[in-house]
Amino acid sequence: MDVKVLTTMEEIKTYSDPYRLKILHVFRRFGKPATVKEIADELGELPAKVHYHVKKLEKIGLLSLVDTKEINGIIAKYYAVFSGEIEIGQKNIEDDEVKDVIVAEHVHHLGQLFDRNKINYVERNAEDSSSVHLFNRSLYMTDTEAEALHAEIIKLCEPYFRKRKGADQAGYDVFATFVRNKEK
Repeated sequence: MDVKVLTTMEEIKTYSDPYRLKILHVFRRFGKPATVKEIADELGELPAKVHYHVKKLEKIGLLSLVDTKEINGIIAKYYAVFSGEIEIGQKNIEDDEVKDVIVAEHVHHLGQLFDRNKINYVERNAEDSSSVHLFNRSLYMTDTEAEALHAEIIKLCEPYFRKRKGADQAGYDVFATFVRNKEK
């Protein structure tokens, strides 16, 4: 699986914007390339507003123009969402102020993901608890084993990242953190 590492402040701020995260989420839900108009309709927004943010996401490589079609004299542009993993990198950054901003963006982004998934979990649990699962465990392994497990989890999930034609499917949101704890 491809990995996109965001390392500049521009990339991190572009990605961490809540509205842009919504746009990326809608693109992923579509499971196929889509136009700005399709995404705008899904969000109930004006295409011009969505277009502005799509261009920002395209600039950092999280959306890419994959096709154009002429429809009634108008060129429809189809964008695809980056299908790999997105990491916010700070390993090679030496400026402490920049690192502090990156940490703050991490906290902000993680909070947004957690809040969205928490609300979804509570709402779905109230409706139908059979479609809701909570998993929280500490695992014990070497760093090498942890990297291998992470890769296995991504590989296991890959077939389900996109809608499949003809299949009777429901969307499931998965939220997970995979981090070494501070045990002594």
